[in-house]
Amino acid sequence: MSGVEAVISDFGGVLTTPLIHAFAAIQEQDGLDAGGLGRALRRAAERDGAHPLYELECGRMTEADFMARLRAQLREDLGREVDLRAFAERYFAGLRPNEPMLALLAELRDRGYRLALLTNNVREWEARWRAMLPVDELFEVVVDSAFVGVRKPDPAIYRLVCDRLGIGPEGCLFVDDVEANCAAAAELGMAVVQFRDTAQAIAEIRAALGGPQLSQPSRSQR
Repeated sequence: MSGVEAVISDFGGVLTTPLIHAFAAIQEQDGLDAGGLGRALRRAAERDGAHPLYELECGRMTEADFMARLRAQLREDLGREVDLRAFAERYFAGLRPNEPMLALLAELRDRGYRLALLTNNVREWEARWRAMLPVDELFEVVVDSAFVGVRKPDPAIYRLVCDRLGIGPEGCLFVDDVEANCAAAAELGMAVVQFRDTAQAIAEIRAALGGPQLSQPSRSQR
């Protein structure tokens, strides 16, 4: 028995195709070189003293204000306008559900594991990302950074998920594609699988839960 009762999954890049592909498509469409958006955001953070993306994902900045700041920084960097029209539409057009991961989660749910979704996301994008997945069917707890005012890897957001599940960190397995997010979860005592690719993640999740056939979650801790 692994002792794990709940699996907490990231959204983008774990339950979807890689986010970097969606960003790369937007940069190509808008005539930006690779990493152009990231560099602009870092410069804006240095100038303003707060990272625009982090402010957006904590619900302290609207999508419209975020886009305005990003356009202004790109104008300063490139000496031309980059209007970023229909950014959200184009971003989500570049994402697809990760069906094997979703199938694994459905199997885990059917075996009695409790499932939670923990995502750094954008308030105005909630309807879009929820439409991609059977969110309410799979997950009994959903924590979206934009609605709780804190984002991964802040320990507070992991504690919030645990509180809502009613399970301590030691009873949780956390899956995310970002190393810093995984490190923060491990520091709290969660079992962790860092997603690098689908086959690797599924194999490591199965191993963490007791092998290919999967152990049942420990009833004594429920």
